[in-house]
Amino acid sequence: MEWMNYSVVGNEVWRLILFFIIVLLSSAVGRLARYSVDRIANRPATGDRPWRPVVLKAVARPFVLLGLAIGIRLGVSVLLLGEALDGIAGTCGTIATATAIGYAIYSLVDIVDHYLREMSARTESRLDDVLAPLVGKSIRITVMVLVVMNVVQEISGKSITTILAGLGVGGLAIALAGQDTIKNFFGSIVILGDRPFEIGDRIVIDGHDGPVESVGFRSTRIRTLDGHLVTVPNSEMVNRTVQNIGRRPYIRRVANITITYDTPPAKVALALDILKEILHDHEGMHPDFPARVFFDGFNDSSLNLVMIYWYHPPEYWDYMAFTERVNMQILKRFNAEGIEFAFPTQSIYLAGASSESDVEQISDS
Repeated sequence: MEWMNYSVVGNEVWRLILFFIIVLLSSAVGRLARYSVDRIANRPATGDRPWRPVVLKAVARPFVLLGLAIGIRLGVSVLLLGEALDGIAGTCGTIATATAIGYAIYSLVDIVDHYLREMSARTESRLDDVLAPLVGKSIRITVMVLVVMNVVQEISGKSITTILAGLGVGGLAIALAGQDTIKNFFGSIVILGDRPFEIGDRIVIDGHDGPVESVGFRSTRIRTLDGHLVTVPNSEMVNRTVQNIGRRPYIRRVANITITYDTPPAKVALALDILKEILHDHEGMHPDFPARVFFDGFNDSSLNLVMIYWYHPPEYWDYMAFTERVNMQILKRFNAEGIEFAFPTQSIYLAGASSESDVEQISDS
């Protein structure tokens, strides 16, 4: 066994073998620990322990990397290294440990995600379903940035303050190049905080009319009534007027019923009574919003009757079916009573006309 005492890079062969054995054993222990915890996590969760699988899987995931980091630090301790190599080995061990700890924290964010999803599931707001994953992503990005900064600090041997100062110019350039992205990100925060609409609400913005499909870090997606998918940057969403049709408490209809000028006052009063009778205690009427009918004006070619009613709840297709029934009743009742609907007409009087025969009636439909 004399070969065990041979020197390789300043270390006996047995030291190198022991180093690799320690690293392999530590990795194996980490993998075995993860396998064992995963098996426990995969058992059916009882009613009083619904969180157990999520917590155990989040805890078990970094075991392999942690085992490898510990193995490297322990293995290096058996090697005989010079001052330069010892510093490099120490730096590598620190980087491995920092990476393993960062990955462990990264994995534990799954617990936060699970908690936020459960909270959002208990609320009626569907924007909470969007906010939950955004919070998890933000925490993960923060953890990754901190790990990278720690690694850079170890490699460069400089403090975080010095590194940040050195990145000042580069950071400014990145900020200028990504200012739209930053504005959109803060726009998403404003949307999630102010909640001008929910996922699924029908909204109108810049002429785009349709339900909201998703709200992301950068943009909001709207499926228009034509079927097109429109992507609107969040910075524009918070700076534009958004009409939330999905939150209207009712649908209001204002209809002008026009009848001819030769209709006698008695029939005008009858027409008003017919409209009031049709809309009396109508379908979808709220006690605080009774229908209104008035003879409100003299048009150029007709007498104008205005009809206003509010339909509750604001179910559009039910409202359209009710509107059709109202129109059919008006048409039948007016025809039965001999009340004529007006259409645009224009009277032209010829110059020097002395009799009614010189007057021509022109009708434009």
